[in-house]
Amino acid sequence: MGDAKNDDLRLGFDSRLKLKFVGSKVTSDAGLLAYRELDEVLSLTEMGAEVLSDLRLGTNKQHDLVPLLRQSIYSRLAGYEDVNDAQRLAVDPAMRHVVGGRAAQADKEAASTSGVGRFETETLSTNGNLTALMNLSGEWIDKVHQRQPLKELILDLDSSVSETYGKQEGTAYNGHFECNCYHPLFLFNQLGDVERCMLRRGNHASAKYWRRVLLPVIERYRHLDIPKFFRGDAAFANPALYRLLEKEGYCYVIRLKANAVLEREIEHLLTRPVGRPSHKPMVFYHSFQYQAKSWQQSRRVVAKVEWHAGELFPRVGFIVTNLNKHSKNNLNKHSKNVVKFYNGRGTAEQWIKEGKNAVKWTKLSCRTFKDNQTRLQLFALAYNLANFLRRLALPHEVKHWSLTTLREKTTLREKLVKIGAKVTRHAKYVTFQLAEVAVTRRLFATILNRIERLALPPPVVAPCSE
Repeated sequence: MGDAKNDDLRLGFDSRLKLKFVGSKVTSDAGLLAYRELDEVLSLTEMGAEVLSDLRLGTNKQHDLVPLLRQSIYSRLAGYEDVNDAQRLAVDPAMRHVVGGRAAQADKEAASTSGVGRFETETLSTNGNLTALMNLSGEWIDKVHQRQPLKELILDLDSSVSETYGKQEGTAYNGHFECNCYHPLFLFNQLGDVERCMLRRGNHASAKYWRRVLLPVIERYRHLDIPKFFRGDAAFANPALYRLLEKEGYCYVIRLKANAVLEREIEHLLTRPVGRPSHKPMVFYHSFQYQAKSWQQSRRVVAKVEWHAGELFPRVGFIVTNLNKHSKNNLNKHSKNVVKFYNGRGTAEQWIKEGKNAVKWTKLSCRTFKDNQTRLQLFALAYNLANFLRRLALPHEVKHWSLTTLREKTTLREKLVKIGAKVTRHAKYVTFQLAEVAVTRRLFATILNRIERLALPPPVVAPCSE
């Protein structure tokens, strides 16, 4: 094999083959260049310079704040969720050029492991920067909406689990998940973007701190005169939440836990239908007014009763809603459509799974709670950037590509990000020679063309009058 560290490796089955490792001249992540192009057109990471404060003192700062922010986001997007990976990524040509600044210069490198670690745990985790980082996801989404305005807004609020190990600050045993964990809260829109997320201690209830997540998003969209909807499971069946949504003009569908009063309202549907059981489930709907003791007014409740073959008792679910069955909107008119609309909340659970599998946002391994809160926000930004490209730039023939495909065990990262390339540097140009496997030249060119269309036109300057 050779004693010298940089000697070529040889293979026994064919003596003609030599293996040479030149990390600074080849890359396995050339697809990051497409994401960086989208980032540039939408001016996303550049916003970090406006909202984040660089608290580093002295003049010996090798990397500016925005390149460090890019390195933290793009490394997670490429699947390198540990800060230790920065040691190898510092010389990777694709990472160096998407980071920009000093890293893109000849014979220079991106930030080292210690540099990225200090940036995330000292600079970003300050109270002011952490608040700005939590708001940045929503500001990115607003940038996208400037190019593609919303016609309606649907918000899905849901919690998830992030297992913890050792004596991490804030870890606690959660009986529902049966593990020591954190219990983050996520708010998605109907397009799969993370509007806002928040890390919570493991023993906090599912709806704990819902105001801190929901209220800033409601404030951002308050000026839009569009239909607005909210969906949540039974953990968010809270009268204070109902009142807030009604005050803000949101239509909501929220699951209710069953109780004796609700079951009396559907007593006529709890008797097994007469006749031979059907192979298909027999489904019945019922709508009625209901007022709990803690409610200041009555609200509409929609019940769904399912009789399945081979089951002794029916499956019963209740949904509280302010959708009026007498409205002209078909969604509001029929109880079946209300239930169908609520079932769309399952997409939020799928997006949480995509975040776990695609960008590993449950990899929160820092010792302090604040540092893990920072890591979660960086993961959310990486997820949003990936989702922006998926829905804004992928052409029709690859629209089925998702951040993670559970059945085929392939992800958009493996398809687009993980493109091998050889890099050559000349006096004026740096050339990436990309492999054509999953992504051809024509497909990559189409993606870049769709990204270019997202650029805002330059402002019109009025001619000077003589």
